[in-house]
Amino acid sequence: MTKQPGDSAATEPTQASPDADEANPLTAGPPAAAAVAGLPTPGVPALGLLALGWLTAMLWSTHAVIDSAAAGVTAISLSAFALPGVISAALVAGTAFALFGAELLAHRGRDRSTLRFVAAVASGLLIGLAAAFAINLTYADTGTTNVIAGTTAAAAIIGGGIAATRTAQVVGAVVAAGLGTLVFVVAFSWARDPLFDLFGAGETQESLLSAAKWVSRTESLLAGLVAGLLAFGYLTWSRRRAAHRGDPPSLRWPAYLIAGAGPGLLLLVAEVILRIGGRRLLDLAGALSEADAVAQTSLGTSRVDNGIWVLFVGALTAMIAFGRTLGPAPLDEDDPDGE
Repeated sequence: MTKQPGDSAATEPTQASPDADEANPLTAGPPAAAAVAGLPTPGVPALGLLALGWLTAMLWSTHAVIDSAAAGVTAISLSAFALPGVISAALVAGTAFALFGAELLAHRGRDRSTLRFVAAVASGLLIGLAAAFAINLTYADTGTTNVIAGTTAAAAIIGGGIAATRTAQVVGAVVAAGLGTLVFVVAFSWARDPLFDLFGAGETQESLLSAAKWVSRTESLLAGLVAGLLAFGYLTWSRRRAAHRGDPPSLRWPAYLIAGAGPGLLLLVAEVILRIGGRRLLDLAGALSEADAVAQTSLGTSRVDNGIWVLFVGALTAMIAFGRTLGPAPLDEDDPDGE
């Protein structure tokens, strides 16, 4: 039987598809950049608005706390305690808003790598400048105001760089899970006092330290579970939207692994930004007294431990949740016994 002219053309994409899978390990299917970029990234505008709202809330609460301080020394200490939350919120907001800007370019057919990177960083810069302007405009004119404004702007710009990746679905999952984790950590503060009593906090220093360690571990474990489940839920939503539109490829397991670990990575990146950009404020707070120095060191160690726990627990949770959705491999029709 002779080959028709269309037969070879019809078989070429099938032969090229394995190479396409290797080119992008996070997705399965055609290699074309347009196919990957064309996948739906659901809820990006809503994520941007929610992240900006959270950043605004954190800036407002920090402003209220600092203004309530009766003395400048107390304001320095309170600023050092509040700055990590502001930096984390700015990092997530910059990533979310930059993802929205990059997706606008993709929908207009201008999804070139360089242009996407420039647009994402510019979007993060816009959020950073707006946050820094708001801080300088509303906060008291102290020596720490510029530190807070500068580190907040830097976090938003770095978030814009994170959003420049072409696997937008994974970035969207990281933003959704990261935002949910930050909200959970703040909400968990209501449960800290009951948990201290539950874990046997008494009047001795040893019992207080032991209870604090268990409360911190509980918070980190639950935050990691929240991060992993939210990342899995977002990617599942994105996959179903893609299937509904008839737009393969579907996401592979590395996407779930990275998305689940993403919130923990964001917390660790925020800690690096804090220790570099906010070093002056941390040093001022630690120099107030020996107790303040011990407190700043202890809090820094706790934040790093929390980020690591959220990273590993989130990645493991997302992977387990994804694994439970996998069915048995289909049998070959020519070898029904699987031999």
